[in-house]
Amino acid sequence: MNRVVQKEPTVKKTTEATTAASVARAPFPIRRRRNAPSGALLPLFDICLILAGFAIAYWMRYELDWPPPFDQLVREVQAQNFVPLSAFAPFALLLAALLMVQFAMRGLYRLPRTAGVLDHSSIIVGSTTTGIAILIVVVFLYKPSEFYSRLIFAFAWGTIIALLVGWRAVLISIRRWRWVRGIDRERVLVVGNTGLGREVMESLVAQPDLGYALVGFLDDRERAPNRRTLHFRQIGRISDLETCLRGGDIDLVILALPFWEHHRLPDLVATCRYAGVEFCVVPDLYELSFDRIDIGNLGGIPLIGLKAVSLRGWNLVVKRAMDLALTLLTLPLVIPLGVAIAIIVRLDSPGSAIFRQRRIGRDGRPFICYKFRTMVIDAEERKAELAALNEADGPLFKMRNDPRMTRVGRVLRRYSLDELPQLWNILRGEMSWVGPRPATPEEVAQYEDWHYRRLTVVPGLTGLSQVLGRSDISFDEMVRLDIFYTENWTPGMDLRILLQTIPVVISGRGAY
Repeated sequence: MNRVVQKEPTVKKTTEATTAASVARAPFPIRRRRNAPSGALLPLFDICLILAGFAIAYWMRYELDWPPPFDQLVREVQAQNFVPLSAFAPFALLLAALLMVQFAMRGLYRLPRTAGVLDHSSIIVGSTTTGIAILIVVVFLYKPSEFYSRLIFAFAWGTIIALLVGWRAVLISIRRWRWVRGIDRERVLVVGNTGLGREVMESLVAQPDLGYALVGFLDDRERAPNRRTLHFRQIGRISDLETCLRGGDIDLVILALPFWEHHRLPDLVATCRYAGVEFCVVPDLYELSFDRIDIGNLGGIPLIGLKAVSLRGWNLVVKRAMDLALTLLTLPLVIPLGVAIAIIVRLDSPGSAIFRQRRIGRDGRPFICYKFRTMVIDAEERKAELAALNEADGPLFKMRNDPRMTRVGRVLRRYSLDELPQLWNILRGEMSWVGPRPATPEEVAQYEDWHYRRLTVVPGLTGLSQVLGRSDISFDEMVRLDIFYTENWTPGMDLRILLQTIPVVISGRGAY
C-alpha cells in the first residue's frame, strides 16, 4: 500500500464553480503529526551510535589488540605504531557526516512507519560501505606517511552496522508491540465498500502490527447483510468525507473505490489535501492488482498491461517432466496405501471407494477428477438442503461439520488422503502436483470475469492457497494467490510449495 503524500496525481482542472466552492471552505484545524519528537531525535541517536561504533572499533584494534599478533616481533612493531584515539576523532566525525548525508540521500528517514528491519538494513549497509570507502581514501591521502591500522576501518564498518541495525530492530519491535496493544495507531478511514474496500478493511483488522486502527468506511450504498462486513462501521456516504475529516481524528484515508467510480477520485484527493490528511489510493483497474500487471514507459507515459502467464513454452515441458518424475517416484508408496484406504472406505459405508466428479481444467476443458469417497452416496442430492449452512464465500460450498461426511471420510479429508487417486489425473496430464485447485462447473458458472484467469494453467493437487490457509481464506484471496502463481511460476516455487504442504497436511489446519 503506497502512500501518496507529496506528489499530486495528474488530474483534469476543476471547474470555476468547484474552485470557488473550495475557496469558500472553512479552514481545517492544524494537524499535529504522530511520533514527531522521536522522528526528529532519530538522526541525533544515529550520530551517537556511529561515534560509539568507531570507538568500539578502536578499542577492539588497539586496546583489545585483536586479532592477536602471531609472534613477538609483530607485537613490538604494533606497539611502536600505536595511535591514540584522539588522532581518529576527526575521521570519526567525518564518517558521521558522510553517513548522515548518505542516509538522507537514500531516504532512511523517509521510510514509511510500517517499514521493516530489512528495509532499514539495506540502506544502512549500503551507506556505511560507501562512507567507510570514502574515509579510507581520505585518511591515506591526508596522512600517507603515518601508520593507521586498516583493520580499524573494517571493525568500524561492522560495529556501526550492528549498532544501527540493532537500534532499528529494537525501535521497530517496541513500536509494533505498542501497535498490537492499540497504542499510537493511525486512525484509518476507508472510502468504498465493494470487494476491494472489504479486502482493505479485512487486512487492516487482521494485521494490528501494521499500526492502523480502522475507524469505519464511507459508501453510498446501504450496507447489505454480508457476514464479512457486519463488524465494520459505516459512518456515512462518500460525500461526507470532508465532514469526517473536520473532526480531526482521521490520520489516513484509503480510497478503495471500484473502477466505475474512479471519476470521483480528483475531488476526494482534493478534499484530503485541503484537510492536510495523508491518503493512499488502492488500484482497481478492472479487478487487477499491482502484483498482476506490468508497468512500462513510453516517453514518460506509463503503460499498464497484464503480466503474461509464465507457464507456457519450455516452462510447461519442465513442469510436466517434474510432475511425471515425482509421480513415478511416489507410486510404490502410494499404491499399497491407496489399496488399504479403498478397502477401509468400502467397509465403512456402502458405495464405491472412488468418487468421480466432473471438474474444469486448463482453458475451461472439463475432465473427470478422482478422489476417495468421503461422503454418503447421495451427498450431491442433499447439497441443496444445506445451502443455507454454507461457511465459505463466493461460489464455494464448505461446512466444518458436514452431516454427509462418513467417519472415515473425516479422517481422509483432514489429512488430504482422499486426493491420492488424483495421481492418475496427473499421469494423464489433466492435473499437476502444484497449481490452482480444480473447480466444479457449478462454481465456474458463478465466476466474475477476473476469476477466469486462474483457469489458464493446469489445476494442481496442492497450491499456494492450500499452504497459506486452505479453507480459512476467502475465495477472492484464493484466486489472487492462484493468479500470482500462474504469473510468477518457477521450478523452485513448486518445490517450496510441495515442502510447505507436508507440515500443513500433517497438522490438518484449515481442512474440512
